[in-house]
Amino acid sequence: MVDSREGLIMGIGQHPLHRLCVKLSDRTELSQEDREAILALPLTTSTRSVGQHLVRAGEAPSSCTLLVSGFAQRYRQLSDGGRQIVGFHVEGDFVDLHFSMLNRASQSVQLLTPAKIADIPHGALIDLMRSRPAVAEAIWIDSLADASIIQEWVVSIGRRSARSRIAHLLCELGLRQEHAGLGHRSRIDLPLTQERLGDALGLTVVHVNRTLKLLEANGLIRRDKRTVVISDWESLADVGGFSSAYLHLASPKKARQSSTMASSKSPTLFE
Repeated sequence: MVDSREGLIMGIGQHPLHRLCVKLSDRTELSQEDREAILALPLTTSTRSVGQHLVRAGEAPSSCTLLVSGFAQRYRQLSDGGRQIVGFHVEGDFVDLHFSMLNRASQSVQLLTPAKIADIPHGALIDLMRSRPAVAEAIWIDSLADASIIQEWVVSIGRRSARSRIAHLLCELGLRQEHAGLGHRSRIDLPLTQERLGDALGLTVVHVNRTLKLLEANGLIRRDKRTVVISDWESLADVGGFSSAYLHLASPKKARQSSTMASSKSPTLFE
């Protein structure tokens, strides 16, 4: 099912770009005109099936793909058949924003659940950023936050134990889903096999299985099919050495204001 529209603005809660608009408003201060300009972007929406690729490495996309709903993985496939997952995407994420400025995709993006997507022509998005500096700033911050997540993953794979890697990733996905309005951080909809967890964290399936059982035995998590319930958030965050700072969920301006107000206090784990 495909629905093409040229800047049709429905009720904001129903618009395919609603979640993006909310997310960018969190990144920086946007005016009503800025928000209306985002919602007026030309786009094509479509529903996709689990397993479908939104982008393949080597392609030259002409549009940016926004995940309106669903869950996706970004990965690199090696010549020997090995796969390294380099990121997960939740509702409201651009899955290929950086390719709007680059010639070709260097990674593939594949859906792990059924999804609805919105494709926005590169030219329209670039024109919007040129004409709306605040929107450009918000998109820039969003791209930098994505890069910050990748840097934290490198730290995990390079320096954290298997137990800490899994605990850290669960905390990250819980907060990201909560921030996207998809439920509380302690209950994560996780459409990932143990093999995919291993491909994201540099672990074997056997190691992932053993570590998940250990976290369960310690009373930190519970698993129910594809749902992970974090039974003790603070303890799991402690095991993972998790601090949400690298996610940059608050705009830099808000973060600076909070820092100034709390300058006389010791920072807590989730500041």
